[in-house]
Amino acid sequence: MKNNNPEYWISKLELEAHPEGGYFKATYQSNEKITDNELSVQFNGQRLLYTSIYFLLESHDVSHFHRLKSDELWYFHAGSSLTIHVIDEEGFYNEVKLGLDLENGEVPQFLVPKNSIFGSSVMEKDTFSLVGCMVSPGFEFEDFELFTQDELLSTYPDHEEIIKKLTYQKLPEQI
Repeated sequence: MKNNNPEYWISKLELEAHPEGGYFKATYQSNEKITDNELSVQFNGQRLLYTSIYFLLESHDVSHFHRLKSDELWYFHAGSSLTIHVIDEEGFYNEVKLGLDLENGEVPQFLVPKNSIFGSSVMEKDTFSLVGCMVSPGFEFEDFELFTQDELLSTYPDHEEIIKKLTYQKLPEQI
């Protein structure tokens, strides 16, 4: 079946490579804007109230640890279940299984709180996950922060195994 093939989704949804790993395409954005005067987060200028993307990750890749100044709500769409790995502001690590197998603890949507460090990985080998992500206030690359292994290991040495799995040794040039 062609919709079990990641290339099908990448082509049909016109997804492009994302610097954190995987593929994405912006799908929706609010027509309204907000400033940080109304919020507990600080950023320069205005932000859209929300933005939304498709995000596809193949099992041979990971979404590298990154941080946003906004909340990000994840929705499962297709493929294999996805693990979302989160280091919260207090330094605690948690993983959430995003998918439709409710009997085995998966959830079809999950909120990653602002200022959390997070990434994701596909649960099954030789598969992919297609999800949607809605960010509020809206996503801007200037609010997006990727990390190196050294940066995270110096702060979170207890999470060495997952940090080494989901963090670049050196940041890619295009970021």
